[in-house]
Amino acid sequence: MTYSAADRVYGEVKELILTCALPGGELISEGEIAERFQVSRTPVREAFLRLAAEGWMRLYPKRGALVVPVGERESREVLEARLLIEGHAVRGVVERPEATAALVEQLRANLAEHCGALGDEFARIDTEFHQLIVAAGRNSLLRDFYDSLGERRRRMTAASLHRDEGVTARIHDDHAALAAAIAAGDAARFDDLLATHLTEVHEVPGVAR
Repeated sequence: MTYSAADRVYGEVKELILTCALPGGELISEGEIAERFQVSRTPVREAFLRLAAEGWMRLYPKRGALVVPVGERESREVLEARLLIEGHAVRGVVERPEATAALVEQLRANLAEHCGALGDEFARIDTEFHQLIVAAGRNSLLRDFYDSLGERRRRMTAASLHRDEGVTARIHDDHAALAAAIAAGDAARFDDLLATHLTEVHEVPGVAR
């Protein structure tokens, strides 16, 4: 499979969007990106068209491309889906003591990785924490749907880290409390803690199951 200049620009610009290095609301030009990646404008134009088709950009002829911000409705819907899926997984896990013990061990190992991690690495560890919970629920359809939210989840986490670097400590403490609720077999407390965690970390008020 041939990896074209357009593919490379598409991948790298998308990565900049997902990590919020190109924040939502920013207007960028083909010339700016072409110079940045040392390519002609043609592959940049092709990359922009792909990104626009996927909803990451909005194109304005002769002006450039607007990086589409994450809207409040989208954020709320992603968080509500996460609450439903993760809560369902935990309710299934706490009914199986061996599964509960195995998951708690995995989550505690993940929590140890939080310490000292920053930026993209912290976002990866954060994502893994929640993926471990969903995988333990043993519902492949829900796990696949959860994974399909991955890019949106990643961008939202990156935005939270950009707003406040100190949020990493809050996330660690919240994750520790979530793991403790699972260890105690308290699915209702997990639901309450997760709702508060997602609402406050992502600054989307009133998210509920």
